[in-house]
Amino acid sequence: MYLAQALQKITTISISPGSTQVIETILEELKIFGLPQPVTIKTSSEWVEKEKSFRIGIVSRESMRKITGKPELDVDKNWVSFSVDENGSGWLLSTQPYYLYSFARYVMDVLGRKMMSALSLPVVVSPSFHWQRVSYDYFLTQEGRSQKGLNRETYVRELARTGFTHLEVNGLGYPMALENGPKGETYPMFYTYCPALDQFVTSRLNKGLYPTYYLSANLEYLKQNAALARKYGLVPGMLCFEPRSVPEEFFQKYPMLRGARIDHPFRSFQPRYNMTITHPVVLDHYAEMLQNLMREVPDLGYINIWTNDSGAGFEHTKSLYVGRNGGPYLIREWKDDSEIARLAGNNALRFLRTLRDAGQEINPDFRVITRMESFYGEHDTVWNGLRDKLEVETSGLAIKGWKEPAHHPRYKDVTAINPGTVYQQKYQETETALKKELEERDSQAHYYFTVGPHWMFEPLLGVPYPKLTHLKLKQMTKAEFYHLAHSGGTTPPELVPFNINHEIVRQYLYDAEMNIDSAVHDYAMSVAGNQYAGKLLQAWDLAEEAIISFPNVTSLYSAFGFTWYRLWSRPFVPDIEALSEQERAWYQDHMCTTPHNPNNVDLSRDVLFQLVKPSNCARIIERIDQNSLPPLDEAIKILSVADGQSETLPALYDQWIRLRALRSWITTQRNVAAWIDGVYGFENADSEAEKNLHKESVQLMMKIELQNTDELADLLSSGVEFMAMTDSGETPLVYGTNLRDNLRKRKQLMEDHFDDDPYIDHDYIMKQAGKPVV
Repeated sequence: MYLAQALQKITTISISPGSTQVIETILEELKIFGLPQPVTIKTSSEWVEKEKSFRIGIVSRESMRKITGKPELDVDKNWVSFSVDENGSGWLLSTQPYYLYSFARYVMDVLGRKMMSALSLPVVVSPSFHWQRVSYDYFLTQEGRSQKGLNRETYVRELARTGFTHLEVNGLGYPMALENGPKGETYPMFYTYCPALDQFVTSRLNKGLYPTYYLSANLEYLKQNAALARKYGLVPGMLCFEPRSVPEEFFQKYPMLRGARIDHPFRSFQPRYNMTITHPVVLDHYAEMLQNLMREVPDLGYINIWTNDSGAGFEHTKSLYVGRNGGPYLIREWKDDSEIARLAGNNALRFLRTLRDAGQEINPDFRVITRMESFYGEHDTVWNGLRDKLEVETSGLAIKGWKEPAHHPRYKDVTAINPGTVYQQKYQETETALKKELEERDSQAHYYFTVGPHWMFEPLLGVPYPKLTHLKLKQMTKAEFYHLAHSGGTTPPELVPFNINHEIVRQYLYDAEMNIDSAVHDYAMSVAGNQYAGKLLQAWDLAEEAIISFPNVTSLYSAFGFTWYRLWSRPFVPDIEALSEQERAWYQDHMCTTPHNPNNVDLSRDVLFQLVKPSNCARIIERIDQNSLPPLDEAIKILSVADGQSETLPALYDQWIRLRALRSWITTQRNVAAWIDGVYGFENADSEAEKNLHKESVQLMMKIELQNTDELADLLSSGVEFMAMTDSGETPLVYGTNLRDNLRKRKQLMEDHFDDDPYIDHDYIMKQAGKPVV
């Protein structure tokens, strides 16, 4: 008998009185799974041995020992357990609500396919990770919340199914934040994600600063997300940039509460300030706001604080863009740097403790999590203050400041590694001791883990790399990293129906000793059948070789910068300034850039940063051409059997399109390097012959990118949602459904300017800054 058949014998289900909402959700799932009707649901507070029913519930760790007959279970760990006999009697139990739904689905979807005789019942498992928390939920709360076809209910259901335990809920109910600024400025765009507390509630101090209808819409969106989290047993939380700036109107009323100037002077055209968190009335304001919000969502479990970017920063910290500055109450003149660092660090800790203490008055287990990068000038002070549920989110505790976390696993000279991705394969030896030190202080380290829609391959969705995902998971458990911060969350199942990466994540949660080859094979068989599973497996292996061989041109372009700087819209012409203002406006108006940002005319630059050194570009091109694209081409060739077979071979067709999109993305990254190499090479050439060679290389790049543009246009007609895209109007943070039209414009401009000489005006910043913004 298959286990699924035994589950269909259930006739009576016992649940505890006052059971959490997730149990009701599981009962509905069991009906979908094939539970016979009618089934008697009875409420019983006592565990009755030999009870002829199937019990679902949350139990204590001591009770888990007794029920399972395993007194050796470690009561310091969480446990899940399942058992069923051929008559449909047994149990589905968890020591935490947030495991119950994912474990139920694991039993139904994975164990249900197995023979009863092949299982050792009862199944008793300690989940591989204590927390799997979303960090920056791309679709639910950040820029992807305007994604076309997004269904929040099925999205949260998918998060729960694949083993997430904690969920961010504080997205804006509006497409954009109510932030404004001077013409040509991009700064208001940065307030649309990680919205601060004052975008949802008020205190007595700031009441009236934002319109009530705006706050009401945002709060309702947050509460709806929290309700979805609750339905699936997840813990709701928040990710905020804090302390964030407030409108200047506030300081006209309270001029002595002006805090730090926090804006980036290159990106902003007017100064922006937050409140001075040194002042007790401001700390009271934050405590009151948090408690006002938690009265609406009393089960809010944490707040995650990011800072020093996007309109936020702590007073007198070294990393503020304009340098150490802030309100008048923390330091006096002539203090040395070390004294200022100590005071600024303690001020930040006081703020974090204020939030923690206010939250714990409503939820005793409330935690505050922060990142350490921006505290590089105050690191030791802040580190020593992380205790008693003040926790840290990190790519590695041994890293100080904004240093890269590791070398590329294939190319030791490449350090542009996006944290938490499959490219970060090593952690420093001191990591374990530092983590243990935190744990002894009742604090935790939450480590970045990225196999989702954010922080690598943006804006692509569903790029498959199951064995690399498994390798990353093994590295995390080997290092005893049990609190994961998943960058981006997951992908909506309607958009990515074959999400192999997160399928591996969910199976690993309950079977850390899983055989990855068997797991991937079984999944391929389930979606492609015996005839085609082998092709899918071959293609995935080749795709993973292509991915791990990708040298990462620059971390910015591998993540949100690919969208911000419109690398799939803007024409790669030899002299971007040769385009008229009208020829540039259609894409540049939607770039996350200011009129004087050198990135407008130079792909190697962004504000005052050198993104890519021209001297590295030839090596990047060679590595992509020789190591990354060939295996990807072979994978695409294998899956081309699905061409025109979207209905008869849906899994192969879906993966064929996604790998073609990955090839297009990598090709554009390659051509960024080729543009930089060719244009700078032309400028620095010592002879006409050398100039001609570099001009020819730029033209070769253009030919490749023109073909790539045609390929991308074809993919957009494939019926597969392979990239994040909004149908609510293009923004600098998300490509719009007008991309197909933009590709035609891109191609025409590249053809029109094919013979231009390469050129960059290196005085572009100053020349543009001296012009009026019209």
